[in-house]
Amino acid sequence: MTYQIRREQLTEYFDQTASKAWAQLTSDEPLTGIRATVRAGRDEMRATILERLPRDLSGKRLLDAGCGTGAFAVAAAERGAQVTAIDVSHNLIEIARARTPDHLEDDIDYRVGDMCDAQLGEFDYVVAMDSLIHYQPKDVVAVLRDFAARCRHSIQFTFAPHTYALATMHFVGRLIPHRRHRAPSIVPIVERRLQESLHSEVARQGWEVGNSKRVTSGFYISQTMELSHR
Repeated sequence: MTYQIRREQLTEYFDQTASKAWAQLTSDEPLTGIRATVRAGRDEMRATILERLPRDLSGKRLLDAGCGTGAFAVAAAERGAQVTAIDVSHNLIEIARARTPDHLEDDIDYRVGDMCDAQLGEFDYVVAMDSLIHYQPKDVVAVLRDFAARCRHSIQFTFAPHTYALATMHFVGRLIPHRRHRAPSIVPIVERRLQESLHSEVARQGWEVGNSKRVTSGFYISQTMELSHR
């Protein structure tokens, strides 16, 4: 399945089916059960990525690729960054705009579109938190290669690590007939293979694969990895 087809599926899913549920998941409303573990996992992942960025981002451009409802964009803007926050979903972008504090409105440029759009320009930092987990490994590498060509310092991204549980869910999901309102499947990736592919693709541009950390919270399993420019 190509990058473009999966983007279209994600747009349809979030704009026609999941925006209300996603708004609740990323809000301050009380949650229980599975959704509570997912929220906790996402909060931990966001904090992990923020720890890898400078405390002072004044004067720096940051791309929040797949910004969802804007939590990371707001956190980066609070540190002084000029943030371009882009997502495939119009509905999620509207939620993000509504949640952005008034004093940060001029610091975050929300857009609906493709995170790989070259017209977005160049950035000091790129963050792609849980926005690549639905794509095939070759497409993930292609997206990161594109980011590397337009980024000065570091790229922080997450992927779905290849675990027994995730691999089983992915396999079973492929056996179930397509349903219009089902979320696009998560694609598990073997870390070692991803590192090898990234090294061959971006090392010649002066990039190296850095820190990696897995976050597990109930049904939330995601792994962050860093690409840094030498």
